[in-house]
Amino acid sequence: MESLAVQASRVGRSFRTGFWMAKKTVALDDVTFDLAPGRTLGLVGPNGSGKSTLLRLLAGVDRPSTGSIHLFGSSTPEETSIKRRLAFLPDGQPFPAELRAIDALHLIASLKGMPRSERRTRVPAMLERVGLGDRARTRLGAFSRGMHRRFGLGQAFLTEPDLILLDEPTAGLDAPGFDVLNGVLQEARGRGATVILASHVASDLVEHCSQLMLLAGGRVLRRGSPDELLGDGQTLELRVRGSSPEAFASLEESLTRAATSAGASVVTARMARRSLLDLYAETAKDEAHR
Repeated sequence: MESLAVQASRVGRSFRTGFWMAKKTVALDDVTFDLAPGRTLGLVGPNGSGKSTLLRLLAGVDRPSTGSIHLFGSSTPEETSIKRRLAFLPDGQPFPAELRAIDALHLIASLKGMPRSERRTRVPAMLERVGLGDRARTRLGAFSRGMHRRFGLGQAFLTEPDLILLDEPTAGLDAPGFDVLNGVLQEARGRGATVILASHVASDLVEHCSQLMLLAGGRVLRRGSPDELLGDGQTLELRVRGSSPEAFASLEESLTRAATSAGASVVTARMARRSLLDLYAETAKDEAHR
């Protein structure tokens, strides 16, 4: 039986702030989920919902205060063998500004255990892949934000990792960056990699993810496939050919009958999905009234 790519059990993360560290802030509270290899999970929620904290725990940057995380069976994110199998792109620009792009990518590949002979070909190829081949010897400090994000995507996918963690991957992307992101995600899915991404752009999550998880206040509100979460809306969308005033005046009584009786032909009729933003707003509202 194939091991789960991610198994999180009752994970919590809290820290102390304020004068004398007297205030306890809970960033994650009792988060439990698992993810099979080859799946793509989208984390949905506003700032402060716990998305970035969860990604940092999965990447082994921080440790959970409570609960446990296991990757690919029994290994924890802190183990060296696992770190070589995962890649993490945090939000922002965390790369050393004084290094040239090609040197920074060589360093990252070396830290992940890629042999020098392989780095000689893979590093330049990845810079070309993300549209930075002509800026290979430019210092990262001279990069625009969009170029920084493309470089970040390049380092995340350089070693063909088994688990890829992306925090707000579309934030700051320039036009070429969106093509790069779509391409590398498609390639990762094609080779069976597991991807977890957090984004404020709802359409990105629905398009790329096989699973969605809604977070608020550090807790999981709902989880399921886009069809499960968004496919049960109550809006009927009717696409008709023709513009008879009689048809549209009587739509409230009977949409299909009105269009037919007015001489218009129904082209398509389907149950329209709610948007991901609508779903999150409804779920958060219900949770607040419990």
